[in-house]
Amino acid sequence: MAVQLLTPEGMFAPVPYHHVSISTGTRQVHVAGQIARDAEGNPVATDDLTGQVAQALRNTARGLAGAGASFADVVRLRFFVTHWTPDKYDDFIAGIDRVADELGIPQPLPPVSAIGVDYLFEPDVLVEVEAFAVLD
Repeated sequence: MAVQLLTPEGMFAPVPYHHVSISTGTRQVHVAGQIARDAEGNPVATDDLTGQVAQALRNTARGLAGAGASFADVVRLRFFVTHWTPDKYDDFIAGIDRVADELGIPQPLPPVSAIGVDYLFEPDVLVEVEAFAVLD
């Protein structure tokens, strides 16, 4: 496997992700702009952060698969979440948990950033996902 995930001793814990990823491959895969839309571009899970996170991750998995990758190859995930407040944390994590087994998302997660933004490109979009993977 091209990716090793770890949390070195002395780093803040517990968190639902690893702080560090080490990759040995040379082929990079970048999947960006994944939101809660179906294959026809229709909104999915409007006004439901949990459902939007789950759908955006499903779309991310499709993008990874198209490049011959999976979540096992992911070295970093980045989420943009509209109007972030700490009380949204449980719904956010529930979206990840909903599809973790289905999509083979490692637990703990690879390094993750969740960035609060005022808005994304359309008003119904609550979350956007970017994944960075490395293949041998």
